[in-house]
Amino acid sequence: MSLITMSQKELNRLEAIQNIRDQRLSVVQAAELLGLSRSQVHRLLQAYDREGPAGLVSKKRGQPSNRRHSDEFRNIVLDLVREHYHDFGPTLAREKLIELHQISVGKETLRQWMTDAGLWTSRRERRQRIYQPRGRRDCFGELVQIDGSHHWWFENRGPKCALLVYIDDATGKLLHLRFAMSENTFDYLQATKDYLAQWGKPIAFYSDKHGVFRTSHASSKDRTSGLTQFGRALYEVNIDIICANTPQAKGRVERANRTLQDRLVKALRLKNISTIEDANVFLPEFMEYYNAQFSKVPARSDNLHRALNVEPDRLQEILCWKEKRYVTAQLAVSYERKRLILDESEVTRALPGKYVETREFANGRLEVLWNGVPLPFRIFDKDKRVSHTAVTENKRLCDVLAWVKEQQEANLPVPKIKSNSEKGGYKRRGRTPGRRSFLDDPDYIARKQKEYLQLEESK
Repeated sequence: MSLITMSQKELNRLEAIQNIRDQRLSVVQAAELLGLSRSQVHRLLQAYDREGPAGLVSKKRGQPSNRRHSDEFRNIVLDLVREHYHDFGPTLAREKLIELHQISVGKETLRQWMTDAGLWTSRRERRQRIYQPRGRRDCFGELVQIDGSHHWWFENRGPKCALLVYIDDATGKLLHLRFAMSENTFDYLQATKDYLAQWGKPIAFYSDKHGVFRTSHASSKDRTSGLTQFGRALYEVNIDIICANTPQAKGRVERANRTLQDRLVKALRLKNISTIEDANVFLPEFMEYYNAQFSKVPARSDNLHRALNVEPDRLQEILCWKEKRYVTAQLAVSYERKRLILDESEVTRALPGKYVETREFANGRLEVLWNGVPLPFRIFDKDKRVSHTAVTENKRLCDVLAWVKEQQEANLPVPKIKSNSEKGGYKRRGRTPGRRSFLDDPDYIARKQKEYLQLEESK
């Protein structure tokens, strides 16, 4: 047998046996070196003398293992996997076979069986999906990719935040950047307002499927009913928004995000900028540097940005949060755990049972309108504090988190939840848990002592 087919263990034995025959090792020394008994070394010497190096090769090589599972057992296991666990990995499939079928089989054995049967493909063998390359658009302003990148932009000098990126597909030119605490509707509306004021209206925005851009409750009857607030605002100014199906489809902005996470972070460090406000002031300077380095010449020189043709006040009315709200018989409108009480007038007396429009702006200003006419109102806050269990809209998530952080830093006591009996005014027996006794109140004791001394003096 050729030496090439021998294992390393067998090669070590061959070397030791040859050294014994050449009288460079004794049998005892070889036994200690190989970790064998002297009897086993003598048997190896006899096999070597009888068959040469082939005598040291294991006779079990190429033969089935004595612990090998039968073909019938293998077929039973694979049938169960095909029927119940066809999309399970070997590890999870083995756990379910033991748990539900009382069949124990080794994980690697099952992996090999599933691989041979075509039920499992290792990660190394899985081919990555191939995406067809998409060329740049021909004209500047034809397609603008937008995305938000969450990152530690200020490293350890400031909070983790999001960078809203607007980049032209044809040129790779950064058109607008804005730092915000998160990807939320109000910051996107404000960034879009600044973008439109500088560049005008592009043909379309290209985004991912973030909740700011896309809703899963679209209507086939009314195009605007299925839009998000951001999508509704773009529809009113005649800008289309297209949602990419995969991150690779909007690779232009994804690659720009990686570059920004490297170069912009270092630029902020050199400028020692650690706040969102200062960073937003610095961004135009950085954009000029970035565009000089990485922007391309478009295939055609046409600029497809259109004039805005919208008055500033009208644009502000468009780029806000609009909703329809029901008016109750008490001239009240519910809005985010608040009651908006409309002032009584000839107009509002006819509104119960109808819907008015509410508008909320990025600065927190709130308006209630009927047929485009603002209605005066006062706010009755049903809950003076933000509830931890309240359903929070994405547009207010940052405010809620900021409030929670303030409460935790202030280490305020946990508010006590009263029982129904306490709400009704019934007295409980004994001391209420968590409530101080009057004997623990020093002012109460001093007041009672003073009353006692006055009573003694009057006697």
